[in-house]
Amino acid sequence: MRNVLILVFLLAASVALAAKKPKDIYARIKTAQGECIVRLYNETPKHKENFAKLAKSGFYNKTLFHRVIKGFMVQGGDPESKNAKPGQLLGNGGLSYTIPAEFKPELFHKKGALAAARDGNPAKASSSTQFYIVQGKTYTDQELNMIEQSRLNGRKIPEPQRQIYKTLGGTPFLDQNYTVFGEVVKGIELVDAIAALPTDDNNRPNSDVPVEISLLKKKEVKRLQKALIQEAFRKNVIMKSH
Repeated sequence: MRNVLILVFLLAASVALAAKKPKDIYARIKTAQGECIVRLYNETPKHKENFAKLAKSGFYNKTLFHRVIKGFMVQGGDPESKNAKPGQLLGNGGLSYTIPAEFKPELFHKKGALAAARDGNPAKASSSTQFYIVQGKTYTDQELNMIEQSRLNGRKIPEPQRQIYKTLGGTPFLDQNYTVFGEVVKGIELVDAIAALPTDDNNRPNSDVPVEISLLKKKEVKRLQKALIQEAFRKNVIMKSH
């Protein structure tokens, strides 16, 4: 009887914990160059909710990746890009509100990070619609030391993040300055493909890159999460075998 009560208690506790945990939200970003899937971070609820709301409404469909800088990032989300003429300067569009910054020390600009663009406002509030995905580059310890002093006001990059910047790459000089609110979990090749496109003097691709952004449905999320767990397990096994 005691064992039964313990089991019931554990089941109830697990259900309660599951109920408190925010629901994971994933979005598909699709272009002619391919597609990627991003996970929206629960740690940045305002940005997560805003991006999910816009994606669900179809707001982003037919907007362009209007700013592309190889070795840095690809930027989209400007509503003015939907019907933009060739060569038209873009990047100033958005809705009538901003989103308060949600800086978290554990969220950083590694390759594949999804972050919010913004103007030069002193509060560092994010654009209501514009976002970018980091391509970045790899850095040496010496380069990271220089960034800490010249761009991060002496703030030290945590060792685990430093290792990622040295291997996977990213844009460490943007950390704690622009809100990172998600990451690419599948299809990072899309970022590299878009970043490789020829651009004009304003970093707009010579050929338009329209996007469609949609939220994954529950069944798709379950399949994706299962595949990601299997992939992580496979990589862990390979690492341990070396």
